[in-house]
Amino acid sequence: MADPYESIEVTSADGVATITLNRPDSLNALNATMRRELLAALKATSREDAIRTVVVTGAGRGFCSGADLRGGAGERSFRAVLTTEYNPLIRAIRELPLPIIAAVNGVAAGAGVSLALACDLVYAAEDARFILAFARIGLVPDSGAIHALVRALGRHRAAQLAFTGDPLAANDAAASGLINGVVAGAELLSHVGEVARRLAAGPTRAIGLTKRLINQADGEGLAEALALEAGLQELAGRTDDHAEGVAAFSEKREPRFAGR
Repeated sequence: MADPYESIEVTSADGVATITLNRPDSLNALNATMRRELLAALKATSREDAIRTVVVTGAGRGFCSGADLRGGAGERSFRAVLTTEYNPLIRAIRELPLPIIAAVNGVAAGAGVSLALACDLVYAAEDARFILAFARIGLVPDSGAIHALVRALGRHRAAQLAFTGDPLAANDAAASGLINGVVAGAELLSHVGEVARRLAAGPTRAIGLTKRLINQADGEGLAEALALEAGLQELAGRTDDHAEGVAAFSEKREPRFAGR
């Protein structure tokens, strides 16, 4: 497969396409270019007969730090950005008729958590952490995070993570059933590669159909959940607390929220 991308890298071997988020200086924050390229890469893999499994990972010391908060005013058009960019990306992962594995090599925060949990299998490095960072900047979790977390952890544990923004360590994520396993960082890609090649050598047509059954068994439709999130995020994005959260992030200080 050709690799015509700026913010991601795509390689393929043995029936496995590996998509690497490649903005390590920002912990692979999801800017508009990366969102567009990720969606294009997923669509491209679905058209390649030789590709039978997909792996998503991050370059450098992080998996994905979520939305790029320095992305300009366009990032504040929450409903529009979620509806036209984030939500199609999450749905593309869930609807890809191939198994897709997240190799979480470091911190996954905000929409980075959503990106990982949208995958069919999730393996994490020992030092990886999952952080729903939305509350820290006065926003609501989006991109399907709550849809996934409530089903995996129950409403009370999901609420704790969403309300506080406290990190969930990889071992705790595995113990709670949120992810499939934890691997020493140096061995993560090797381990995930073995899993991916095993799936690629399997009946991937049947696996794709099974994936449709798993999606349907989730209960409330993902599409409805994503649409609701977009509307609520638009409301949260208009609050003074969100403006304060972004300012505090930029100034590297603790936010002073006022509840308005």
